[in-house]
Amino acid sequence: MYRATATIVLILALTGCGMVPERKRQPSRTATQTYNPSPSARQCLAELGKSNASFTPLPDQYYGGGCSTLNTVRLSAIYGDEKSLPVANLGPVACPLANTFAAWARYGVDRAARQILGSGLARIETMGSYSCRNVAGTGRRSAHATANAIDVGAFILEDGRRISLINGWNNGTSQERRFLRVVHQSACKRFGTVLGPDYNSAHRDHFHLETSGQSFCR
Repeated sequence: MYRATATIVLILALTGCGMVPERKRQPSRTATQTYNPSPSARQCLAELGKSNASFTPLPDQYYGGGCSTLNTVRLSAIYGDEKSLPVANLGPVACPLANTFAAWARYGVDRAARQILGSGLARIETMGSYSCRNVAGTGRRSAHATANAIDVGAFILEDGRRISLINGWNNGTSQERRFLRVVHQSACKRFGTVLGPDYNSAHRDHFHLETSGQSFCR
């Protein structure tokens, strides 16, 4: 895991000395890899480090068939107003998406939890990020196929409550329903595409968040 300083050190190592973590030296049999972050990628990593997020930069990988993980990180925690907030079940996440997600979690979710539910956020449960697949029912690649989407299923509060989309969107308490709708609307102001339980049955249990799209909020 890396904070701002550690991230800069790793970037210098990757670009200047050709050093990579031992566990990344064996490329996948089904992917090609490159270890040279572009200037824009380095800038994105620096911005993510400034947010006090905990993450590991990952090498670019091309899987073929329109699937790839370019300029991605493994994001393990973001920072709220008062403390670090673990993020569960995430694979590779495109760095710009990670930055947007970190800002939303702090300003849109943690603060809403304190104001509406009377307890700060402790953890975010996701249903994954990268997956080489199509949009359901189409021949078009999903944003997940390039690590440009995150699915969020539940929020754990400091007081132990678990606010899930599957149980809370329609059947939660009035405060829980309000909280989920507030964080949904907050997401719509930050991400290009946001899909939730009101979009279709496939999204009844999660928020789909991606940076692409033109403010498509459902």
